[in-house]
Amino acid sequence: MSAAAWVDAHGAVTGTARGQTTDGVCPFSFVRLIPRYGGLSSTPLRAYGIVESGRVFGENGGAWGSMVADLVSGCERHGGSWLRLPAFWGRMTGLARTAAGVAVLALCTAGGFPLAVSAGEDLGLAAQRRGMIEAIEDTVAETSMEIGKERLDPQVMAIMAKVPRHEFVPENVREYAYRNRPLPIGHGQTISQPYIVALMTDLLAIGPEDTVLEVGTGSAYQAAVLSELVKDIYTMEIIEALGRQAKARLERLGYDNVQTRVGDGYYGWEAHAPFDGIIVTAAASHVPPPLVQQLKPGGRMVIPVGSRFFTQYLMLVEKQPDGSVKTRQILPVRFVPLTGEH
Repeated sequence: MSAAAWVDAHGAVTGTARGQTTDGVCPFSFVRLIPRYGGLSSTPLRAYGIVESGRVFGENGGAWGSMVADLVSGCERHGGSWLRLPAFWGRMTGLARTAAGVAVLALCTAGGFPLAVSAGEDLGLAAQRRGMIEAIEDTVAETSMEIGKERLDPQVMAIMAKVPRHEFVPENVREYAYRNRPLPIGHGQTISQPYIVALMTDLLAIGPEDTVLEVGTGSAYQAAVLSELVKDIYTMEIIEALGRQAKARLERLGYDNVQTRVGDGYYGWEAHAPFDGIIVTAAASHVPPPLVQQLKPGGRMVIPVGSRFFTQYLMLVEKQPDGSVKTRQILPVRFVPLTGEH
């Protein structure tokens, strides 16, 4: 039991335990709830529930629906974000609140992934993110023969459910942010399809102490996803305007383990080499030798290879302990070309 919170009928959280954690994994693993029906009850029903990894267990005193409603409004979800319900929640009738609470809970628990909602965030965005996750899962199932697996790493999928993709796309396409498709970000560049971002991240097989180089920062969405999984990210963008925007965006959103640089990523970032993983988000005509040299033995590189007008393939490059390289084609893809003087 890591903390306790008291929640009234309007979703307000009180109590000195707010914000305490024990292991940094799921604050408020244990939540004590006192629903106050309409704020009028002097002896409110007491209910308990245990929340862990987005799943809810527990027992109650006979009003499970109301307990769920308050549990969802008061529980701090995985990743340290508060789930805040809209203002009209407190004006809903008991039956409506029960139905809405169950619906939100279903979003939280579907697929076993927590619903990551930032303080004050519109629940519609969270639902769209859940829809994006389902679309990724469907595409993984459809391409399982090519990629050699039926599901991606649950930790990668949890991060995909958490990172706010709408913050990494231009305002004029923000309504499409959680569609499973690439979107234009200006300067002839795109933000990759969420399925591809998740797949490339999964293929890197990275860990919390790893250092990763990204070639092609773009809007910095891929870098943001990677930053949740590794120790340090170094990301390079050849288009100066995009590089400046990405740096400002990452700083604004608090991704402080990402270092950006404007430059030609074909030659890597030797000052911080070698890297445990390298990810290239633009199609090269061949695997760049400087990147192979900067990859640690045992490390992996994921890179699309091919020309703009012919078939491109997502490639997995693995550097063996003796320095030799093993490559594998994963599946056909379509990326913007890797540009620069090379």
